[in-house]
Amino acid sequence: MDPEIAALAGTAGTTLVTLLATDTWHSVRDRVVALWQRARPDRAPAVAAELDVTREELLGARAAGDEAVEAEMGSEWQGRIRRLLTAHPELAGELRTLLAELAPDTAPAPTITQHATASGQAHVYQAGRDMRISGADGS
Repeated sequence: MDPEIAALAGTAGTTLVTLLATDTWHSVRDRVVALWQRARPDRAPAVAAELDVTREELLGARAAGDEAVEAEMGSEWQGRIRRLLTAHPELAGELRTLLAELAPDTAPAPTITQHATASGQAHVYQAGRDMRISGADGS
């Protein structure tokens, strides 16, 4: 499994469940359903209904002081989102944007991966940002 997709799904599942208990839950539900609509239009109505059920159960659990239910729901939605992203990785960018707009403090930081191969007398220089190289040998 792609670790980036797993991390994104984990953040999304937890954030989604948290936001379902807020005043913005209609918008959250509609935007999450829109992801499914693009990838699996046949599943979108069921996802909308499942989100409504999740919200009702979440509100009931919070009223009863049952914190374990919220964590369980977050894990459940994490799995659903992970499966969606695994089958449709092109939705990852859209999900990141959605998370950044709905809950900017919980959006995952972008992941940067660098790979290089050098052989013989070659030099490899990599930087995540600015780099200054002096001299022919890099010193």
